[in-house]
Amino acid sequence: QVQLVESGGGLVQPGGSLRLSCAASGRAVSLYPMGWFRQAPGKEREFVAAISWGRSTYYADSVKGRFTISRDNTKNTVALQMNSLKPEDTAVYFCACRTTDRIMKVTTREYDYWGQGTQVTVSS
Repeated sequence: QVQLVESGGGLVQPGGSLRLSCAASGRAVSLYPMGWFRQAPGKEREFVAAISWGRSTYYADSVKGRFTISRDNTKNTVALQMNSLKPEDTAVYFCACRTTDRIMKVTTREYDYWGQGTQVTVSS
């Protein structure tokens, strides 16, 4: 079992930055792909970014160049640095872990464990 807890969400003005963190417990996740997803009101949960055990990364086109995913395997954490935030980035952000294998995936059904989410609101 893996427990994931996100933190770092909040209210930020357009153009601002936030750093989300995801702490894993119950099992070391250093060998597994980790991902960030988000869900805006009335919309389906969508892929944001993923990082492999070897620190390869993949991003949704909508956040490429603005968001950076990273991981610290010694601390069992994954972070999402979000810069140049836009109102359309407003959503609940979820951390996810895939333990089936070591392949990065971009769909929600491919991930086995999820955090409870943290709210990010971009508004002036």
